[in-house]
Amino acid sequence: MARVSNRFLFQLHGWFSLPVWVLFSFVCLTGTVAVMSHEFAWLTNENIRAVNPDNRPAQPVAESVTTVKKTFPDADVTGVSVRESYMAHEVMFTATGKPFAIAYVNPYSGAIQEVNDGVTFIGFMRTLHGWLYFPWHGSYSLGYYLVSLMSVVMLGALITGLLVFKKFWQAYRNPKIRSHQGPRTLTADLHKLAGVWSIWFMVIMSATGLWYLIQSVMWHADIEVDPWPAQLDAQSLPVSSQNTPTMPVSLAQAITKAENTFDNFQTSYIMMPEHNRDTYKLYGGGNNPFYDGASFQLAVNPWNGEITQTITPQNMDALQTIMHIADPLHFGTIGGIWTKLLWFVFGLILSGMSVSGFIMWYLRLAKARTASRKATAARLQEA
Repeated sequence: MARVSNRFLFQLHGWFSLPVWVLFSFVCLTGTVAVMSHEFAWLTNENIRAVNPDNRPAQPVAESVTTVKKTFPDADVTGVSVRESYMAHEVMFTATGKPFAIAYVNPYSGAIQEVNDGVTFIGFMRTLHGWLYFPWHGSYSLGYYLVSLMSVVMLGALITGLLVFKKFWQAYRNPKIRSHQGPRTLTADLHKLAGVWSIWFMVIMSATGLWYLIQSVMWHADIEVDPWPAQLDAQSLPVSSQNTPTMPVSLAQAITKAENTFDNFQTSYIMMPEHNRDTYKLYGGGNNPFYDGASFQLAVNPWNGEITQTITPQNMDALQTIMHIADPLHFGTIGGIWTKLLWFVFGLILSGMSVSGFIMWYLRLAKARTASRKATAARLQEA
């Protein structure tokens, strides 16, 4: 079997990153910020903080919806997002003069602290990192493909880097940083050391990124991983003389259904019925930190309170399981704020490695050009 030279492996390692290094660096950096986007938003906007100086119990999510409807009588509430305990409830609605708005309701005081009808920082960062603000054409976005393809770049760079840096494990017990042998040697040592300590992180990012790539292909092909709740049968709807009869089952009752159905159900997102044949759709998490906040799903008939669909980790198939564990691993939410901080640090390291890799390539190229010029000058002198 022919032996692959280190020179070829080094060139292959570079070509996995250099042609797209700007995009790769950008995706790494925006992903790093997105990991801590909730915390950055909390630090920079006091109106989204759930401050509780009087140590009151949190009010139910349904009460936050009621508060918005009282403040905006013509509001059509479309959904509610429940984030960390230190974040306000986000009630999404439309009203006169507000085609789409988010009301930040403090779950402890019950007060609406801000109404945002523009772009939020959290939404901006997730969109920028997720699909680079490229438009969606039906079920696919070119930007989503570009971002998820970076997982192939990362995996290729990881594999070729390990092949180039043989016996990489020695760097754990004998790290080598030669700061007095010029910028090229120092950059190479820092790049190698950062790469060795980031192997586990790159494996996770590559694996979850490859899943996002597969997921984007399935979306493009209109293949559903999580089945969407079916519309209610028109024959089952009550007959009323009213144009828009009131749905007898309230949001509070639907949430109670979910809490009674699932042990330790923690509401993360709620979609309100959009029409008479639609259902309450409730999403939440449980005790297992490796599953995301939508791993428990419940659809409730707003007319009679019947549960029309449930999804739990226990009845998920393989693709659904991968789908619901990918985000906690990709964004580091498995251990709360501490793992998010760890992911943030290694995200910065990975972003720095993409820059240092380019610097190494540039310095190598500059050295080769200098050597070429000297050789040319020597030939001219001999002539």
